[in-house]
Amino acid sequence: MREGRGSPHGGVFLDISWIKSKVRNAPEHIKKKLPSMYHQFKQLADIDITAEPMEVGPTTHYAMGGIRVDGDTQMSTVRGLFAAGESTAGLHGANRLGGNSLSDLLVFGKRAGEYAAKFAAGTPPVSLQPEAVDIAAKAALEPFERAMTDNSAEGPYQVQRALQEMMQELVGIVRREEEMARALDGITALKARAARVSVTGNREYNPGWHTALDLPNLLTVSEAVARSALARRESRGGHFRDDYPEKDPAYQGFNIVVAGSDTGGMAVTRASIPPMREDLKRIVEENR
Repeated sequence: MREGRGSPHGGVFLDISWIKSKVRNAPEHIKKKLPSMYHQFKQLADIDITAEPMEVGPTTHYAMGGIRVDGDTQMSTVRGLFAAGESTAGLHGANRLGGNSLSDLLVFGKRAGEYAAKFAAGTPPVSLQPEAVDIAAKAALEPFERAMTDNSAEGPYQVQRALQEMMQELVGIVRREEEMARALDGITALKARAARVSVTGNREYNPGWHTALDLPNLLTVSEAVARSALARRESRGGHFRDDYPEKDPAYQGFNIVVAGSDTGGMAVTRASIPPMREDLKRIVEENR
């Protein structure tokens, strides 16, 4: 795909019709084993996957990393903010398969809910400063103001699409240092564009406005992903560096942490993690 030898839309063809030679009544067998995939391709593309190849492409299954939380209470380093699941650092390491998220959500979602309720019941309400609310509201409404004063301002969807395409191309499944460095330059340019987007219409049910409000968060996460991937000069699980294809044992001893810096940017550091218990270590080594 990177060499331009992919399918017409930049993916590859996946053909499972070979099962016909292995299984009696293969079409029904495929429909039973892959019902959602069969219906998806049939309804959206009029492709019968039991008889012809389907065009597919790589995408992210699960975010490998997230905000830091306490393992017992699920409270983050922001007092009163509880989180669970894909938004947190999680326990699955470099495995991005989404099926793991179900057990993650059930176990740690339950903890987050219980401890959030206890925290709310035992914590006095916080008084918000009216001026802080006014500042936040003014900033949120700026896209509407720009629509009335700047006819040349672009909409938020253009910036979102540009970010999506750039991250897919430069910080995708297979990563290289030079490409990720280019992505960081691109993110800087997109931040400037995001600060000038405009929206029209009303506040109610306005997805364009919601996208304008989301852009700073999308850009922040994209930058954190690119910077942490640059700092990982090895390949491990779903963290694949084409320029560092081998696993480096040294990376087992720390986590890569991205946080706000004193200058307003991002700082990338390493946080040591406790050694694995010997009994768990033996299990991991045996199952590699």
